[in-house]
Amino acid sequence: MTHFKKREIWQDMVTKLTVILIYAFLYSLALNIFWQPGNIYAGGLTGIAQILATVFAKNQIALPISIIYYLLNVPMFILAWFKINRKFVLYTILCVSAASFAIHIVPSTTLTTDPIICAIFGGAINGFSLGLALKYGLSTGGMDALIITIRQMTGRSIGVISIILNGIIVLIAGYLFGWPYAFYSVLSIFVSGKVTDLVYVKHKKVQVTIITQKPNEVIPALQEKLSRGITIIPHALGAYNQETQTILILIITTYEMEILDQIMKEVDPKAFVSVTQDIKILSQFEELDIV
Repeated sequence: MTHFKKREIWQDMVTKLTVILIYAFLYSLALNIFWQPGNIYAGGLTGIAQILATVFAKNQIALPISIIYYLLNVPMFILAWFKINRKFVLYTILCVSAASFAIHIVPSTTLTTDPIICAIFGGAINGFSLGLALKYGLSTGGMDALIITIRQMTGRSIGVISIILNGIIVLIAGYLFGWPYAFYSVLSIFVSGKVTDLVYVKHKKVQVTIITQKPNEVIPALQEKLSRGITIIPHALGAYNQETQTILILIITTYEMEILDQIMKEVDPKAFVSVTQDIKILSQFEELDIV
């Protein structure tokens, strides 16, 4: 491994760890300063942890929400270890560990108990932190592995599965603690999702043009890790040195850009790669669950 490659890996690791710390801090602010004081129940494992913590507290059992949240994630770690990329899972464990620690040490401060304010600001802060983590190729844990597994078993879309699971959590919270808070919780989940989309445009499509002299190595790598259709233009002639090149054209999402970058650095770092954004797709384009 070259010195440049080692330095690049180190910089990527430092960047990811920095983003993890920022995410954990913002997430703890959303939970401890807005959601908890306003009795707002988030979606996913966070909402389940909140419900369990409230039930335990009513039964005089002091179990911090940070511990409940971490314990709920442990089965997801195991599931993801076998269903998803293992390096990805290790970063997920770091994310969840940092978030749990931040929840535990950041004091619960009541700025307001207005449920609308708590729902909107809690959702916005959480959405920003989640979008930031996803933008840098990180997973924040939760039910991602479970949702992907259910999708593989049932063929349902991730959006439908997520809505159903979060809907069940909100209904349970409403039944146990009051229906008004269930509606406020829905508002917070909606705001969180919208802000996440603003920060991290996962489903935005881009057109990638690759000019390479190693098509026999590049094409199999792209097909294996991206599973996208590729248009091949062979025997293209470079005007500068008159060398024969192969042009590859494919459409991917911004979510897959990091994977593409990694592939090209490993297979053909000398290839010319251009990316065109803001394209419009008229035919069918399948969203893939790549993590």
